[in-house]
Amino acid sequence: MVRLTDLTIAVTMETTRRRAQQASNGKASEHVEQSAQWGRAWEVDWFSLISVVGLLIFAPFIVFYFVMACDQFECSVSEPLLQLYRGDVNLLSIWARAPSFTWTAAKIYAIWVGFQVFLYLCVPDVTHKFIPGYVGGVQDGARTPAGLINKYEINGLQCWLITHALWFANAHYFHWFSPTIIFDNWIPLMWCTNLLGYAVSTFAFVKAYIFPTNPEDCKFTGNVFYNYMMGIEFNPRIGKWFDFKLFFNGRPGIVAWTLINLSYMSKQQELYGTVTNSMILVNILQGIYVLDFFWNEAWYLKTIDICHDHFGWYLGWGDCVWLPYLYTLQGLYLVYHPVQLSDAHALAVLLLGLLGYYIFRSTNHQKDLFRRQDGSCTIWGRKASFIECSYRSADGGLHRSKLLTSGFWGVARHFNYTGDLMGSLAYCAACGFGHILPYFYIVYMTILLVHRCVRDEHRCSSKYGKDWKRYTDAVPYRLIPGVF
Repeated sequence: MVRLTDLTIAVTMETTRRRAQQASNGKASEHVEQSAQWGRAWEVDWFSLISVVGLLIFAPFIVFYFVMACDQFECSVSEPLLQLYRGDVNLLSIWARAPSFTWTAAKIYAIWVGFQVFLYLCVPDVTHKFIPGYVGGVQDGARTPAGLINKYEINGLQCWLITHALWFANAHYFHWFSPTIIFDNWIPLMWCTNLLGYAVSTFAFVKAYIFPTNPEDCKFTGNVFYNYMMGIEFNPRIGKWFDFKLFFNGRPGIVAWTLINLSYMSKQQELYGTVTNSMILVNILQGIYVLDFFWNEAWYLKTIDICHDHFGWYLGWGDCVWLPYLYTLQGLYLVYHPVQLSDAHALAVLLLGLLGYYIFRSTNHQKDLFRRQDGSCTIWGRKASFIECSYRSADGGLHRSKLLTSGFWGVARHFNYTGDLMGSLAYCAACGFGHILPYFYIVYMTILLVHRCVRDEHRCSSKYGKDWKRYTDAVPYRLIPGVF
């Protein structure tokens, strides 16, 4: 999954470039360049420091602003600012009208997080034994900067299935709580998610200094704000199996994503006596994305979030707060503004979302197939073509790799992102064109993924050197063939 992390990662690119320029020729220069490709920066400039402090201060207010706009201003993004300008409201009156922290919400959230921890740690995966094609159970992660290979218990799909089975059992048989419980406590729950996000980020920060899991994989910049934001430890763990990065990336936020949408759907039914086709589309398309994530959780171990990012505030807080509150804005909007789409509009949204998912998944599948078979595979009926390259890890080890130039990876270097953006646009278009609030997601994702393209490519350029130049010559476009 992609997060707000990429908005601050540019410092890594600039720092790497500066360090490489300062290094002398020969082995020392090669070592600096090669080690710089891993993780995030060792040094921090003033621009990066200002960016980090700005996100630490303003990101929580961005989340509050969007949720408050729906709760108090009919989902209008501009109305709060206009009323503040006219003097109709002030910041204190807006704050006073917002629901506050409640112990009911705290108990709901504590039970939720505790249940996900229980499923993650205490229920080993069995679904891979009877679901054909699913890869679960104990899996190896990618090599860390220090050359270590961690093991992970992949049971996200099983956790999702158990959680949703209990949700539907409660809704139809047990009636322990209302299906609208999440929406009914949405803002009080926001305060609880913030508490957990800051608590786990602070714990990981302190842990890195006192008892790091793998000291060789820690990075200290000397700047407390950057260390707190971007993280120090690469793979902080408690015990053998509780991996902070895997747990908070996948649970509790992403498991909750589909439950949040179901709660929105239930609230729409309660308020209006019907569920609109737009709400159904949002639930289906985002549900496909979430299920895809858990079906391919083992593959996720090889992505940037696990392979390069350290665990800091941006992951701890981002996964607890940013993801569940801003990635579900479409469903929240449709509770306040139920939109019944025309058949043609609904069909167009569905086809756009499915086409985007097909491109996203097929592109990633091609790369996964290529990796698993070490390049000895066929793609689109032809033998896979690739560029062979080499790189060094921080421990000095020489490793070889292959860069795929067949299939979608021959169309553009990040065509999986193109599919992701098509799906993101479909989520937003399902809400019609009455307000801009539901379109925050596509704007955010476009900025995020374009920046990630640049970030990925700088890291790969540092990692592979001249081999990367050969690759970009073979595949000249990043996202859109002939355009970008």
